[in-house]
Amino acid sequence: MDLKPIKIGKYELKYPIIQGGMGLGISWDKLASAVSLEGGLGVISSVGTGHYENLAHVKKSLNSKPFGSENFYSGEALKAIIANARKVCGNLPLGVNIMYAANDYARVVKDACEAGFNIIISGAGLPTNLPEFTQNFKDIALVPIVSSAKALKIICKRWKQRYDRLPDAVVLEGPLSGGHQGFTYEQCVDPEYQLEKLIPQVKAEIAQWGDFPLFAAGGIWDKNDIQKAMDLGADGVQMGTRFIGTKECDADEKFKNMLINAKQEDIKLIKSPVGYPARGIDTNLFKLIEKKVAPKIQCICNCVSPCQRGKEAKEVGYCIAERLYDAFCGIKETGLFFTGANGYKLKEIISVKELMKKLVHGENA
Repeated sequence: MDLKPIKIGKYELKYPIIQGGMGLGISWDKLASAVSLEGGLGVISSVGTGHYENLAHVKKSLNSKPFGSENFYSGEALKAIIANARKVCGNLPLGVNIMYAANDYARVVKDACEAGFNIIISGAGLPTNLPEFTQNFKDIALVPIVSSAKALKIICKRWKQRYDRLPDAVVLEGPLSGGHQGFTYEQCVDPEYQLEKLIPQVKAEIAQWGDFPLFAAGGIWDKNDIQKAMDLGADGVQMGTRFIGTKECDADEKFKNMLINAKQEDIKLIKSPVGYPARGIDTNLFKLIEKKVAPKIQCICNCVSPCQRGKEAKEVGYCIAERLYDAFCGIKETGLFFTGANGYKLKEIISVKELMKKLVHGENA
């Protein structure tokens, strides 16, 4: 089956492939611009834009770290990242991923609008009030991430009643995705909550409200997986982990090699300060936590509201902002390396151009 162009709001993609927004810093200007250039939707993560590498755009820092959420989610740094991306992909559509769990959510959404993003993708909670912060930017397409038909129903009902609008597309993320899950530990392994069961349910819910595209995510690895998702009713896919294995991915090469060297049994569900299970590589960090010698927890960035200013971080034994930054830098000893369930399949680093060719035409293309 040939992959056909698809529209999200007023924006047309050559191929129905969204590159998942991966924070902290895994998908910034280099990766996102390359994906958009090759016909997919490149997505920049808004997480930690002011963290370390972008301190030139931070008004207040502490020990070379952004102090508070207004600096951790730096609007100036976000503008600098999209400006760099536009040098590569021009006016092609670019998306931004904004976590609903983020402190300063409303301000980050407004920053993204002013920075010139075309599409906002939002999950990590139900973004029931997202349209409230984009009302002065009518052309921006809004795409919630959900894990069930029930979640989509709640969003559509609220958006229609309060703002007289519906999503321009929806991403349905199943429990094989990397990072935080919208499921309990038990549901992550329950056959009833797998993507193949959820796609028809969410497709049926969309039909109750009109017609907007459904992008399936979580465990999508190759063209065969794309085909299976679309056969079940998806209009396209969102993929994160596979794009880590590209030359343009913004992460350190050591991060990429962590995936290349990972075995299937190394990829596990772990506890997170956010309160949801998260999927990543079982690394030295968790041995340090077990021995109670992990790096000291100091809530400098105040990044996500469920963590309650470091309270939950102390419960699970690590600060997520600090450990994700270590992973971005390739620090194996203390990094938190998120990956989808199929991350162990990564065996080589190729260009985004080569990867998109494989996804569109098959592995032997």
